[in-house]
Amino acid sequence: MTLIELSQSAAARFATIYGRPPRWIAAAPGRVNVIGEHTDYNEGFVLPMAIERYTVIAADASIGAAPRVQLRSTGADGEPAIIDLTKPLQPFSKGAWANYPAGVLAGFQARGISPGGFDALIQSTVPTGGGLSSSAALEVAMATLLEAMAGRTLDPVEKALLCQQAEHQYAGVPCGIMDQFISVMGRKDHLLLLDCRSRQTELVPMSDPSVSLLVTNTNVKHQLGSGQYATRRAQCEAAAKNLGAPSLRDATAPMLEQAKSRMEDVVFRRARHVIGEIARTTQAAREIRASNWSNVGELMYASHDSLRDDYEVSCAELDAVVGIARRIGAKGGVYGCRMTGGGFGGCTVALVKTSAVDSVMKKIGTDYQRKTGIEASIFVSRPAAGATVLKS
Repeated sequence: MTLIELSQSAAARFATIYGRPPRWIAAAPGRVNVIGEHTDYNEGFVLPMAIERYTVIAADASIGAAPRVQLRSTGADGEPAIIDLTKPLQPFSKGAWANYPAGVLAGFQARGISPGGFDALIQSTVPTGGGLSSSAALEVAMATLLEAMAGRTLDPVEKALLCQQAEHQYAGVPCGIMDQFISVMGRKDHLLLLDCRSRQTELVPMSDPSVSLLVTNTNVKHQLGSGQYATRRAQCEAAAKNLGAPSLRDATAPMLEQAKSRMEDVVFRRARHVIGEIARTTQAAREIRASNWSNVGELMYASHDSLRDDYEVSCAELDAVVGIARRIGAKGGVYGCRMTGGGFGGCTVALVKTSAVDSVMKKIGTDYQRKTGIEASIFVSRPAAGATVLKS
């Protein structure tokens, strides 16, 4: 479904539910991280792109009711989420989907921006649970809607940080800044090189139509990953302390090698991944600018190998997809492939020849199911635009 088709569908559903057409429609994309994994909390670089999968919110001012916000989602069964605007805003129960938009509304209220009561309908094509930032897409779509309703436009960085705080404070998820930044600032045919220390961004052109990104959702998520991220973060902090560096962003491979004898092996390997991944990410941005697709692909494979062996956040299903991609090779249309996201399941991203997309999708889908017994969800995307107002 294209963004226009999605917005038309949301408008029609809104009219069916509320009995009138929406006045506003806003949208924000999900994302895939092309390279730069587990570098964000080490103050390094990430290289995400917005994908052609969006969350759309259709809305209109409330009619003849007490000041309130009514939120409905096509992806959630049951009663709508109601926010009483006559009372101080509070999170819903833990795990409730409405905490994401409610947290954004709270951020606007804290800035003295209140659009008043409204009815809203949320519809999304961003897959949930696959590490493609469905939560950030929802937050940023909500923020974009509130901007349109209130006639106020936030600075893009402030807007992204407001959405991040919503996820921290209302959803209880200590996410980094990448997801909201790319959803806000994505541009068609560009990746976004984000410095997670300075929050400076740089658009990296990827306008060559001969290549596309193929996202494969393994449709598995191993629960063992839930407590592992904090452990790895602590290991990275221990490595930086051992090196006398403020963070691993400030460390180099020679520094790490010199300190190897005074580190636990697991801490050394965690640091080796992060230091190498930061270097791979900035190099990948340069290679993409030069359209050196074979070099980009090799960097993606090196990233996956490091995440599998040194950071130990891959899993059999992710490795299976990357292995299939490797066997297809550049002659078959695949330049490179890697796991993307936090790990222990979720998605891979592959750089493929646009002309070979159909055959590659079929081969990966068939071989993955044969090897794992699981049906993968696969889609192709070019770098997409960020958040936008479709009707106001």
